[in-house]
Amino acid sequence: MSTVVVTSTENQGLVLESRNSDVSPYIGKLSRSKVYAKKGLYKRQPKSAQPAEGADKKADEPAYYPGDDVRAPKISRKSNKPTKLRQTITPGTVVILLAGRFRGKRVVTLGQLPSGLLLVTGPFKINGVPLRRVNQAYVIATSTKVDLASFQLDSKFNDAYFSKEKTSKRSGTEGEFFKDGEKEKKAFPAEKAADQKSVDKQVIAAVAGVPNLNKYLSATFGLSKGQFPHLLKF
Repeated sequence: MSTVVVTSTENQGLVLESRNSDVSPYIGKLSRSKVYAKKGLYKRQPKSAQPAEGADKKADEPAYYPGDDVRAPKISRKSNKPTKLRQTITPGTVVILLAGRFRGKRVVTLGQLPSGLLLVTGPFKINGVPLRRVNQAYVIATSTKVDLASFQLDSKFNDAYFSKEKTSKRSGTEGEFFKDGEKEKKAFPAEKAADQKSVDKQVIAAVAGVPNLNKYLSATFGLSKGQFPHLLKF
């Protein structure tokens, strides 16, 4: 609505003049900022901004405010739940890897880590697959199982055990940078090699108790022409 003021004190209420005439219903000729300037509202201070008598200004109160609205982070009420292990996967179950460097290999499941990933081993001496973590979404669980009742997994095999050290991309001297693809290979830690042998020793002993299981683990899985995985029984 337009603002109306009295131009004469003698004829108050009779002679009226609008500061902002209407171009059309509910649409004024002047913008909101123009009306603000004509009224001189910038000279007035709102009552809410005036400090109360005897009240001191807080020391931590900011003197300036950001021009843009700062969005507060959204509060998430979700709680991290442990990954549920499939019923077909238990310690000792032979699974087929479907992705990664060792896809197609059959490995033995040792357990589940706190992150929800599976801890598996080839064993390394049979098919070359070392101790590693895999996602259960990228494995096929088979009906073949290895008896690991007497096997006890050491508590040191956790997610931190498989983490890699972060190195800077710009590490090294200038001479090493311009070498044609020559990179120094780091030696495999002797402690992890010993852990691999100790774990595989127990698993291989259990595998030896099942006829032809050694050959089954060393063979690579693959589909022939006309075979469909959803029709196969593992």
